[in-house]
Amino acid sequence: MKAMVLEQPGAPLRLMSVPDPKPRSGQILVKVAACGVCRTDLHIVDGDLTEPRLPIIPGHEIVGRVEAVAPNVQHFRVGDRVGVPWLGHTCGCCSYCTAGHENLCDAPRFTGYQIDGGYAEYAVAEAGYCFPLPERHTDAAAAPLLCAGLIGYRALRMAGAARTIGIYGFGAAAHIVAQVAQFERRTVYAFTRPGDIDAQAFARGLGCAWTGGSDESPPVSLESAIIFAPVGGLVPAALRSVRKGGTVVLGGIHMSDIPAMPYQLLWGERIVRSVANLTRQDAKDFLALAGQVEVKTHVETFPLSEANTALARLRDGRLTGAAVLTPELP
Repeated sequence: MKAMVLEQPGAPLRLMSVPDPKPRSGQILVKVAACGVCRTDLHIVDGDLTEPRLPIIPGHEIVGRVEAVAPNVQHFRVGDRVGVPWLGHTCGCCSYCTAGHENLCDAPRFTGYQIDGGYAEYAVAEAGYCFPLPERHTDAAAAPLLCAGLIGYRALRMAGAARTIGIYGFGAAAHIVAQVAQFERRTVYAFTRPGDIDAQAFARGLGCAWTGGSDESPPVSLESAIIFAPVGGLVPAALRSVRKGGTVVLGGIHMSDIPAMPYQLLWGERIVRSVANLTRQDAKDFLALAGQVEVKTHVETFPLSEANTALARLRDGRLTGAAVLTPELP
């Protein structure tokens, strides 16, 4: 099969012909129809995340059809539409797993990081970590739901019952979570790169009450803020915008160093907390909610062979919504 392969962090992905994967017990073989391009993929390719299994096929927002089912798989059949997310395996026996916090597992494996992912024509995944997908979204439109949507959903839950929410970094995750937040009758304030009028117009088009640069102050005191941009300098900025007792949620898997800041920004029982990965229950809850909200994802598709172009566009902030790779037709 064709696959885009990362051989060395910092190097471009290489289009290669690799052996077709074979599912083992408990696994399914998925014929990939679409795979989202996530900022986590970019962190892996750029070497910000330092524990990939190399060589590795990136990609963890996979939408496709079950092509083959190995023994000990009960919930999927050939032809089923399926989604494959970031969390690909947990140990099931550490203190976190047994307490219902599998997102914090001591011995996890992640799709596109330790398990070959969806920048390919086929992918193998453990059936217990995959999810049936309804037909209401096209393949490309469904792909961002599997990480941008899931992480955004978990971040929103970490923000608590806040009615006024700031979102820093208005990309793939933000444009989904903004729709969910408004469905829940919350008011969203969107912060973009300073001067990014296109992103601000995009956010206003999705119903955000206010848009501005990350160097600006919102017109009201926020109850919570979510930071999706991997920029540590936004933490003190968000804390300045959040009222006493509010929460700043860090929604990325990687962030540049948080600068020194005065204790006064935290004082007043403000909370800073991270979001680490996701649980399978998050996926079930979000996918059920996405049907009620009728989430509309904004995607730009690229052929599989142009994965490096899509990653470069994401790196440079030249995407509106989410990038999605689709295998070229023979």
